[in-house]
Amino acid sequence: MSLTQPSVKNSHGLTAEEERAYREDGFVIRRSVFSEVELQKLRQAVESVVERAAAGGGRRYFVEGNRYVEWEHVTVQYEHAPDSRTVRVIEPFHHLHPQLDALVDDERMVAPMRGLVGSDSVALWTDKINLKRPREGSGFRWHQDSPYWSHVCDHTDRLLNVLVTLDDATLENGCFRVIRGSHRQGFLPGIQDGSELGPLFTDPGSFEENEQVAFEVPAGSQVFFAAHSVHGSQPNHSDRARRALVLTYQPGDSPMFKIPATRNAGESRRSEVAV
Repeated sequence: MSLTQPSVKNSHGLTAEEERAYREDGFVIRRSVFSEVELQKLRQAVESVVERAAAGGGRRYFVEGNRYVEWEHVTVQYEHAPDSRTVRVIEPFHHLHPQLDALVDDERMVAPMRGLVGSDSVALWTDKINLKRPREGSGFRWHQDSPYWSHVCDHTDRLLNVLVTLDDATLENGCFRVIRGSHRQGFLPGIQDGSELGPLFTDPGSFEENEQVAFEVPAGSQVFFAAHSVHGSQPNHSDRARRALVLTYQPGDSPMFKIPATRNAGESRRSEVAV
């Protein structure tokens, strides 16, 4: 994919080196972008949303023994241990707390996305909270996001993710990992093992696992990565949480994935996380 430089310019836009890194590697890293004060507010907002989601009702169902709840356009996924009551993923989340809604419009999120998406205007596609609680947070198998979204989106090449670390990420607590350069291969085959979830995970024979990059980065860092990038993580074996937010952007005026509405970002809204 070629990067089209939008006409909107500001200090948070992509540098030439970041453009090169994205083209070659499929990801861009920015360390320690958010302050500790901002992070504390984001963590409090996340835990408020988790408490609300865990207490809410909704339609409950199981996929290969894993528990899910559908609630107010939100999917809540629980840890895979039998009878676990620990929330693992919440998608989407931005509309559940004003602090998190403001993050969608933060120029530190939006300005790089304009360059990566190649548009003066960008909109939210989806967003999720990934929770890895101490000692019980499970890993995420190698996968691409694009195959999962392709049945409802005809512009997966222009879906770009940004992960924001709310805690220091280390190998021990299951930091985020990406297969360098895998985005250049487009859609890769899923695992055909007869299971319901297998096709959502990338066949390990279709990429080089030794090309993985583990992002041991401080809290408040950003990792921008392509929807075609193969990524995953290991379980949290530490006594420290490893929480992260992942927001996915797309060209402006495009509808969201799970919510029947359009959420353009950074247009006549607050430009930074309120402190």
